[in-house]
Amino acid sequence: MTDPVKPGLKRLYRAARAMPAAGRFPGVAGGYTVALDGKPMHTPAKTPLVLPTLPLAEDVAREWDEQGATVKPHTMPMMTLASTGIDRVPPQRSAVIEEIAGFAGTDLVCYRADAPADLVERQHALWQPLVEWAALTFDAPLSVTTGIVPLGQPAQALRALTAAVGEFDDFGLAALHMATNAAGSVVIALALAAGRLDHEQAFAAAQLDECFQIEKWGEDPEAAARRLAIRADLAAAARFWRLLGSEAATATI
Repeated sequence: MTDPVKPGLKRLYRAARAMPAAGRFPGVAGGYTVALDGKPMHTPAKTPLVLPTLPLAEDVAREWDEQGATVKPHTMPMMTLASTGIDRVPPQRSAVIEEIAGFAGTDLVCYRADAPADLVERQHALWQPLVEWAALTFDAPLSVTTGIVPLGQPAQALRALTAAVGEFDDFGLAALHMATNAAGSVVIALALAAGRLDHEQAFAAAQLDECFQIEKWGEDPEAAARRLAIRADLAAAARFWRLLGSEAATATI
């Protein structure tokens, strides 16, 4: 799922404001929307922009207010995630759940180095508590191995993590998709959603191997840009969940 906000749009409005959605769109009785100069917004797919919480609507309005002469989608992560949750997740919800849960089969935190000793120790210290947390929280005992040869995971664990992913609503699932792809790990993404990790801790877990290599050999500009994007995606997902409040929470988390 790529950025749904159309780039290059000229700013033709003066101000954005959050407001109740009831009465603004036909058949909409609740939720909140964002209005540009008093006109309620639609998503890029022309669907009414109806958001579940006022804090989220206010933050989306802030993003629109902070735009300059040209709208820059990469500076509007809350609008991007909201639009994704409205336009893109519902028609392919099962496929999105399957894609996210599919990371469990080769989850980053399950593949460890056997050397050098300081990397082995660091991986165990950061990743093993997450593996144990997933087992306790979701009844999803994942197997851990060394090397890169694919490791078959217990069917019980895969089913349990798929069920956990499926507990998210469409908005929460949009953020989980972003976080999982950024981290390369559904375990890290679920821990971020649950508040088990903050976004900096999630970044440290997701980029553990890269950080270790950078400490040894330095970092090139291309890698630095990629890591910056990963950190931004994890921060955006965490913020989106906070703005959703209980709307994105699962029963087990």
